Amino acid sequence: MRVADRMNRIPASQTMAITMKAMEMKARGIDVIGFGAGEPDFDTPKNIKDAAIRAIEEGFTKYTQVGGIPELKKAVCEKFRHDNGLEYTPDNIVVSAGGKHSLYNLFHVLFQKGDEVIIPAPYWVSYPPIAILAEATPVIPPTNEEGSFKLTPGALEEAITPRTRGLVINSPCNPTGAAYTRSEMENLMEAVLKHPDIWVISDDIYEKIVYDGLEFVNPANIGEEAKARTIVLNGVSKSYAMTGWRIGYAAAPKEIAAAMSKLQGQNTGNPCSIAQKAAVEALAGSQDSVEAMRREFQKRRDYIVNAFNQIPGVSCFNPQGAFYVFPNISSLLGREIRGKTLSNSTAFSEFMLEEARVALVAGEAFGAENYIRLSYATSMENIQEGMRRIRKALEA
Repeated sequence: MRVADRMNRIPASQTMAITMKAMEMKARGIDVIGFGAGEPDFDTPKNIKDAAIRAIEEGFTKYTQVGGIPELKKAVCEKFRHDNGLEYTPDNIVVSAGGKHSLYNLFHVLFQKGDEVIIPAPYWVSYPPIAILAEATPVIPPTNEEGSFKLTPGALEEAITPRTRGLVINSPCNPTGAAYTRSEMENLMEAVLKHPDIWVISDDIYEKIVYDGLEFVNPANIGEEAKARTIVLNGVSKSYAMTGWRIGYAAAPKEIAAAMSKLQGQNTGNPCSIAQKAAVEALAGSQDSVEAMRREFQKRRDYIVNAFNQIPGVSCFNPQGAFYVFPNISSLLGREIRGKTLSNSTAFSEFMLEEARVALVAGEAFGAENYIRLSYATSMENIQEGMRRIRKALEA
């Protein structure tokens, strides 16, 4: 049986693969602690669920406008105005079936064969494959732990060629949790604005999950010229514990927003009508649950970072946001433990799953071989037990 050649150019999502494997082991009665998927363990807040129930009871279960209902677009605009100081109108907004869907639509609208997209590493696993599916070429400048995993203007300039059409900025970042300060963002945008053909794609999905008083800032905040060259992607999945509701949105110049809606009309149509009503309540209703979750995530971050930094041979960067840690395991690679050689980050993650019954993701999936990623969007009890298992496995 033949499948299209494009499918041979992209890998399967390793974050989803490790999560599915852990779920299968649990279904067989094996006690596995999962640090794989970036999914808050909190329940969706009650006011949001109630809004969805009302939508069902009122019969709001039919097709809607392809790019989102007017009520939700208005709520998104108000969110940008209130939270970010950015002015958009409803015809700048496209609502899609999750943040990944928004990114997929955007890449297919912006890029074509011969174009290059700069994606700093470490990166979210889906950025390069989606660029490839849009027939663009990912250009991967590395960042490093010493530089807090942030792209510098100099490294950006080195990556730019006459074919560069896009730059992806994810702050706070999956997988590292690194976040740019206003001055760092200003310096990056100063470099970008020298090149009139480059679009900046700002993935803000973790904007509300920041720590230690960090001010969230995205490229569009830097000035009107920067805003005109920036498309902002966001959604309700992480901040409101709504991963399964599948609502993401984009804010873009009107022509790009219209093209994204046109494409969406030919692939999925409108996002779920009920989930859209729930998203209105998420954005416009009480934000108390968002802050409560953020405070709990910060407690978990503090614990897991400290726990990793107490393991000989491991160092762990202290993230400024999101809910991931990205420990450096380079000094452990190549060693033999219990008859198994930890030859690379994939072998390390396989060893942890088999020996410690802990599911984590190899850094290779994020473009950083010497690291592993763990999501601490799970209970403190799971984090403590998981770290106990990891330490015990490495004591060998």
